[in-house]
Amino acid sequence: QVQVVESGGGLVQAGRSLRLSCAASTSIFGSYTMGWYRQAPGNQRELVGIITSGGFRNYADSVKGRFAISRDNAKNMVYLQMNSLKTEDTSVYYCNASLLESYYWGQGTQVTVSS
Repeated sequence: QVQVVESGGGLVQAGRSLRLSCAASTSIFGSYTMGWYRQAPGNQRELVGIITSGGFRNYADSVKGRFAISRDNAKNMVYLQMNSLKTEDTSVYYCNASLLESYYWGQGTQVTVSS
């Protein structure tokens, strides 16, 4: 079982930046694809972006050019740098670790963007 823990959420004004962090407890962290997802009230959970074990990144169109994912395999950490935040970015953000058929989710961290 892999434990995934997000941190860094909070309240921020539109146009500002915020960085989320995610720690995963596994000795083979570098093999995992790490992803960030978000879910706003009444909406389905949606992909924000992923970073594969090889460093390939993919982002949702809604965040391209504003958000950036990075990982530090030595620290078992993945980050989501969010710039130029908009009110519509308000959601609970979840970190996901996936490898083959195994998926592990964190409990989420709330991000609220005020106008």
